[in-house]
Amino acid sequence: MLSDKELQDLMADLESDRVERKASINEKDKIRQAICAFANDLPGHRLPGVVFVGVYDDGTCANLSITDKLLLTLSDIRSDGNILPFPTMTVQKKNLNKCEVAVVEVFPSYNPPVRYKGRVWIRVGPRRAQATMEEERRLSEKRRAGDLPFDQHPVLGATMEELDLDFFRRSYLPFAVAPDVLIDNRRSLDQQFASLRFVTKDGIPNVSSIIVFGKDPARWIPGAYIQFLRIDGKDITDPICHHKEITGHLHDQLHQLDEIISANISVASDVRSRSTEIKQPDYPIVTLQQISRNAVLHRTYESTNASARIYWFSDRIEIYNPGGLYGNVNQQNFGKGVTDYRNPLLAEAMKVLGFVQRFGMGIPLAYNELQKNGNPEPEFKFEPTGVLVTLRRRQ
Repeated sequence: MLSDKELQDLMADLESDRVERKASINEKDKIRQAICAFANDLPGHRLPGVVFVGVYDDGTCANLSITDKLLLTLSDIRSDGNILPFPTMTVQKKNLNKCEVAVVEVFPSYNPPVRYKGRVWIRVGPRRAQATMEEERRLSEKRRAGDLPFDQHPVLGATMEELDLDFFRRSYLPFAVAPDVLIDNRRSLDQQFASLRFVTKDGIPNVSSIIVFGKDPARWIPGAYIQFLRIDGKDITDPICHHKEITGHLHDQLHQLDEIISANISVASDVRSRSTEIKQPDYPIVTLQQISRNAVLHRTYESTNASARIYWFSDRIEIYNPGGLYGNVNQQNFGKGVTDYRNPLLAEAMKVLGFVQRFGMGIPLAYNELQKNGNPEPEFKFEPTGVLVTLRRRQ
């Protein structure tokens, strides 16, 4: 987000093509057009455009009362369905140059062209205009060039300060880059992150970077945590004996989950003779690790704020992944070595961190461990928006 000094300079700059000034909220139609134009960012500034409400065209104050109702009206523009795809924007009340104004900050879209009521608006110098066919083509080319998996999309507003840089240096970089390359590496930390595709060329962390290294991933990606419930019974309405929201960056989450799984597994002893004692858990820990890690890896972080969840009942464990099957994987070839990745950079990070040894082997390994332990085969329920895995307790 822009600082107050940057906003003051923009408000006073009458020539900037990143600024729109409106004296009142009554010009809502033109405000929407301006938001659409800033989101399209045809000049390629890769910087936010700003609509100042409460300012005349010459930059002087309109003495407009900035109320909560006015701010809410402006905020509703984002998702009222008139501008598609939804713009990324913030709305704030500010006192700038001795003037009370509403500031609408609009970030460039990664999926242009953006349309307001079906029309593409752009900035041509200091004015708005409808895009020509050639200009729409240029916007479409920008979208294709920016078509990256969602886990590599930048998290607008985030900075390197959101990341655990010490963890990156100590626990990730040495395993991601060959030792001799590291010795000769004179790159800055920003450049090291960029070379591993975790930040944009402008230094903005992407989704994977926030998940893998973020100090508080759920602040930026609401579903980036794991929900664990231990239920004393067979129904969801039975008493809950343990509840944990597992947060932190990816390494911490998966290690916490391993500890919780280990603490909840029951081990039975079968004494075959005085010298032989066979211990068997009610669930094989390797299976629980593989299925739960798959849920974190293959889930969608784009279209839902739901978390991956593990519900541990007295007779079964249900592990839910909020993301349907992806790409080349379907119900017929699932678990047979066919792989595809909704989150390829996240998959790479999990391999570097040691949570994945061989791609495509998680489900076969889970089956094998269940069979060796005497558990029934896992049950899979495939839905367009998620996959539910049910593991039955060993009798």
